[in-house]
Amino acid sequence: MKVAISLPDPVFRSAETLAKRLKKSRSELYAEAIAEYVGARGAKAVTDKLNTVYGKESSEVDSALRYAQLESLTREAW
Repeated sequence: MKVAISLPDPVFRSAETLAKRLKKSRSELYAEAIAEYVGARGAKAVTDKLNTVYGKESSEVDSALRYAQLESLTREAW
């Protein structure tokens, strides 16, 4: 899909330089950059939602369970 965008001159020049250095077309460079940005924002959104859910609950392990876990470790041969 073709899209027209406006960029500040310094950003455009930097992108042009990078595309040439990487031997990529401008379109390839922009597509990769946008895909990476969107992916990072998507992952952050998931992390933020999980932090919200788990932030409301205690992460403290029940003392009986902690004891049982520690006991099972002492019985294993390393």
